[in-house]
Amino acid sequence: MAFDSLSDKLQNVFKKLRSKGTLTEADVKEAMKEVKRALLEADVNFKVVKQFINAVSERAVGEEVLKGLNPGHMVIKIVKEEMDKLMGSETTELKLLPSNEVTVIMMCGLQGAGKTTTVAKLAGKYKRKGKQCLLTACDVYRPAAIKQLEVNGEKQGVPVFSMGDSHKPVDIARAAVEHAKKNNIQIVFLDTAGRLHVDEEMMEELKDMKESIDVTYTILTVDAMTGQDAVNVAVSFHEKIGIDGVILTKLDGDTRGGAALSIKAVTGKPIFYVGMGEKLDDLEQFYPDRMASRILGMGDVETLIEKAANAIDEEKAREMEQKLKKAGFDFNDFLDSMDQMEKMGGMQEMLSMFPGMGSQMKNVQIDEAAMGRQKAIILSMTPQERANPDMLNPSRKKRIADGAGVSIAEVNRMVKSFEQSRKMMKQMSGMFGGKKGKRFKLPFGF
Repeated sequence: MAFDSLSDKLQNVFKKLRSKGTLTEADVKEAMKEVKRALLEADVNFKVVKQFINAVSERAVGEEVLKGLNPGHMVIKIVKEEMDKLMGSETTELKLLPSNEVTVIMMCGLQGAGKTTTVAKLAGKYKRKGKQCLLTACDVYRPAAIKQLEVNGEKQGVPVFSMGDSHKPVDIARAAVEHAKKNNIQIVFLDTAGRLHVDEEMMEELKDMKESIDVTYTILTVDAMTGQDAVNVAVSFHEKIGIDGVILTKLDGDTRGGAALSIKAVTGKPIFYVGMGEKLDDLEQFYPDRMASRILGMGDVETLIEKAANAIDEEKAREMEQKLKKAGFDFNDFLDSMDQMEKMGGMQEMLSMFPGMGSQMKNVQIDEAAMGRQKAIILSMTPQERANPDMLNPSRKKRIADGAGVSIAEVNRMVKSFEQSRKMMKQMSGMFGGKKGKRFKLPFGF
């Protein structure tokens, strides 16, 4: 994740604080120096860093903290609370207009920030909530922009309104809103044109669009990998056209993550969502408190549980639970578990959300490709073999290995992994329960 380096440095600071039975004002001051250095290296805005350090220091050197039973833990708690505030404290939801009105969401941003992909991700998210959505191709300049939107719209099951590249974007946007009103479409997403940098021509076009139609939300897409440049872009857009919030893309990349910690404090505008991958469902609601927990190495179990609830079919979970009770877990179920794991982002992503696991996972490379080989092995079995794992003898394993293009040793490793998972899942059965009474099992016993 974007904050791996920052997280490691902060956890080292906190480790020193926790190791001390008592804290002095000098200890806190030294710790804050290290925190300041870590934040600046993560490309957090220097003014934001100064305000943050001052706020933490002012609270941390109080008599109640320094003479408390666990002063180190109390300082860490203060850092967490101030980091929550830095990113907005509360999650900001997009409030849609009544169903008889059209909510217009204008997406803007520079080229390369992932705007066209992000608008399709957002439309797909609302479609899955049961909303009638319409994507609108207003980028008439970038080659293949319209085609890209149409391809992504088709994948998400969301229609795309296009008038080609010979009309003005403002006319296309106006026509799309009229089309939505006539066809009972609730949300219109405008994919506007970007530029390589902020320029007057782009800004004038966006201003014209906002003056010609009632835009409910103007959302800026910014690339988290550009660090402070992302914050500067957000400031420019807000000053020139006014934005309601931001979607940060590529937060899963190898970036220092300073933008996420700076944008709200600098612009006063919230982060609505974060892009955590290239797949069209890799768009997560931004929760400041959860993000702070992940940065500080405290994990993010709530997001993990939500991912599991979305990824796991409840009926299949009940069937699997019954099979586990009867010791009937087979290779077909193992295959289902791997599919669920992939939907949740893979083993590495899952484990990083457990408290204290983030830094430990940094130097552990889980071979996600091995899962693909395991699938190939299972798919090389006959239906009878998949349903009856005990049938696998050496000659059958040889045939399966040849069919999957792997060695017999790899087949044996997969079978051993299967046996371990079956045992673990039986032990962990019923451990997790979802919200509102929904129950599910995490794959591989987690």
